[in-house]
Amino acid sequence: MIHDDTLDRTTSGSGLVSNFTFDEISHLDAGYFFYKSKSTVRVPSLNKVLEEINNKNKSINIELKPNKGLEKINVDKIVDEIKNFSLENIFFSSFDLESCIYLKEKLPNALCGFLNDDFSKITLKDTTDICKKYDFFSCGTDLESFSDAVVNELTNRDILVTVYSGKNIPIKEAQNLWEKKVMSVFVDDPTNYIDYF
Repeated sequence: MIHDDTLDRTTSGSGLVSNFTFDEISHLDAGYFFYKSKSTVRVPSLNKVLEEINNKNKSINIELKPNKGLEKINVDKIVDEIKNFSLENIFFSSFDLESCIYLKEKLPNALCGFLNDDFSKITLKDTTDICKKYDFFSCGTDLESFSDAVVNELTNRDILVTVYSGKNIPIKEAQNLWEKKVMSVFVDDPTNYIDYF
């Protein structure tokens, strides 16, 4: 479970994640990025995270990364990893349309959301049509691309809207988004959200 295509930003390693085994990655420091000092935090396996989610009765969004030609293998491996877990608390999302489509072929009942942060490349209408055609339950966009037109178009077609940002979304801004029918916001540091709820 790692966010970026490369190890450089969030671990003490360097290079493409796909060029390393999990055993190699599991020895890297994955806490320095967040704590700005040496740590014992390690990259967890998907299985370990799913066990934790299951034990705590929580939900998880697994973002399917466009792994440079390995997208189908990525989906196949994830599907294999989750076979012992209920889909009830798992949903998926991706900027990579082919990964989303392939996931729905493999797991037709899975909840999958399409991510689009550039409506000049795939228009809002096309995004909505894609979500309906492939039964994607949500569409996520970044805060900079979000607008009333985006949320109205999608929610009018029964597509849930999620919003993320490269920076933490302040709680007041999140409240404004929720009032506009945004279903969820993605944040790096949920501390203020925990206090709020």
